[in-house]
Amino acid sequence: MKVTVARKAHFNSAHRLHNPAWSAEKNLEIFGKCNNPNYHGHNYDLTVKVTGEIDPETGYVMDVKILNDLIKNEIEARFDHKNLNLDTVEFKNLNPTAENIVVVIWNILRPLINNQLELKVILYETERNFVEFAG
Repeated sequence: MKVTVARKAHFNSAHRLHNPAWSAEKNLEIFGKCNNPNYHGHNYDLTVKVTGEIDPETGYVMDVKILNDLIKNEIEARFDHKNLNLDTVEFKNLNPTAENIVVVIWNILRPLINNQLELKVILYETERNFVEFAG
């Protein structure tokens, strides 16, 4: 029997969607307001889901306190109140779209969570726009 444990988190970040290989006109055409040269921000909501068998000794799939600490130390500390384009190594050469951000978060967390457990990350850029990645 598999059960999913989930933890919600939140972080605020600024970014600019931009492809340096394109002209200013093409960047504006493709990315619109998200290509603002002075950046723009989002209040991201993050849900991390871990699915697996319940450990008969602990009754846990994964200790939620451990999951909380991983999210806080590895994701929030890295991205909260940061300009993703300028302040993070992860997006130095990677366009910080919601799609790329969710994959980066999954890649950070995956090696830190037991490989026998499934991992899914859901990232809300706005209340209505979200992406999810499960590897």
